[in-house]
Amino acid sequence: MLEKVWAFFKEPSTQPVMEDSEKVASMYKHWRWRIFYSSFIAYVVFHLCRKNIAVALPAMGKALNMSNTELGILGSTLYVTYGIGKFINGVVADKANVRTFLPTALILSAICNICFVLSSVFITPGHVSFFGLPSATILLWIMAFFWGANGWFQSCGFPPVAKSLSYWFSKSERGTKWSIWSTSHQIGVFAAVALSGLVIDKLGWQAAFYVPAIICVITGLWLFNRLRDKPQTLGLPDIEKYNNEPVVEEEQDEKGNVSYFQILKENILCNPVIWMLAISYIFVYIIRFGTEDWLVKYLVEVKNNTLPVASAKLSSLALVGSAGAILAGVISDKLCKGNRTPVNIVFLLLLILSLYLFATNPTGKPIYEALDYVYAAMIGMFTAGPQMLIGGLCAVESSSKKVASATIGFTGIFGYIGAALSAAGTGVVVDKFSWNGAIAFWMISTAICVVICFILLFYEKWRKNKAKA
Repeated sequence: MLEKVWAFFKEPSTQPVMEDSEKVASMYKHWRWRIFYSSFIAYVVFHLCRKNIAVALPAMGKALNMSNTELGILGSTLYVTYGIGKFINGVVADKANVRTFLPTALILSAICNICFVLSSVFITPGHVSFFGLPSATILLWIMAFFWGANGWFQSCGFPPVAKSLSYWFSKSERGTKWSIWSTSHQIGVFAAVALSGLVIDKLGWQAAFYVPAIICVITGLWLFNRLRDKPQTLGLPDIEKYNNEPVVEEEQDEKGNVSYFQILKENILCNPVIWMLAISYIFVYIIRFGTEDWLVKYLVEVKNNTLPVASAKLSSLALVGSAGAILAGVISDKLCKGNRTPVNIVFLLLLILSLYLFATNPTGKPIYEALDYVYAAMIGMFTAGPQMLIGGLCAVESSSKKVASATIGFTGIFGYIGAALSAAGTGVVVDKFSWNGAIAFWMISTAICVVICFILLFYEKWRKNKAKA
């Protein structure tokens, strides 16, 4: 049985390289476009079953009588399992078939969403006890289990995409393609927020989980048809060779008899740049998920916005964030000649300013309401750039293509440590120090990330000078 399961997910064998140059060109043109848009759509849809909880929090908390701390603990379960799973599934994805691995994960994530919402149907909070525990406690544990399981399957989404982008696009074009693809995150958040706000208003908070789940199942089946693994499994040459670009020595000769885990050790575990990127990613994710998960509740409780208005403001954060990701990629490619760290520093400093302006913007007049949309969009823009660069493109470029998925998974562990700290930490801070404490928590986290990026900048300069010497 296990052999059949492994055979289903195992990476296809490499095929002999085609000699017909016209056919190679035609196939590359067809498959690169198909792989790109399929990966883009896949990651957008993944968010429908992940970010839906952000809009459901106010109604769900009221219906189930959960405190901010309990809601924070519930949300953090996804981030803990996502962070751990991203590295483990990254290692698996390096040797797995993208075509089967990614769609299966999406469908299983949808099933977890359905089980999550069904838990609240079968167990109603009240005074009834199960095994000596209140039903509310049992319900929290069960929902936390399914949301944590959802996090595990969600963690299977990004690693195979990173593998595809690394193998189907060469280094000279990867920065632009990666930044364009990374907008799938912001569009996914926008779609999840818009869809969840709509269905909650019409059908109740439970619909924010079962409606996206149906969409994810349908998309997963479609992806089985669309996706393929590496170019070599279709008889195509390596992308660097096809584009007449230099092939890194370790990619060219497969490093002789060096094992995959030795490459993993050299390029990830013993790589100081990867460690600095990973640690800074903690603080990027504190602000990223702090705003994405709690902004709706903040606007409802502090600025007295209705749920549709609050959801629209969060949507502007996500939508304009797409432009921020592309802008960061283009600037780092064209103006900074591939040096990403200065771009990260500038974006993070502007993020601190955006948070301050958003928090201090008054309410009550149309102009103030309009400025809320602007400041929320600025937060999205200046978060998306570092989020795309630090744990994604910078990490892959500082490692090896042969461990691209594992590299993304490694930085992802640290990112989702930050996400868990953001979910549980923001809930605790709000209960203890009000929403002003939460804003301060996010701003301080951003400032710490700036400091780490400066250290990385000086380290990179020192390493270049040493290489020249």
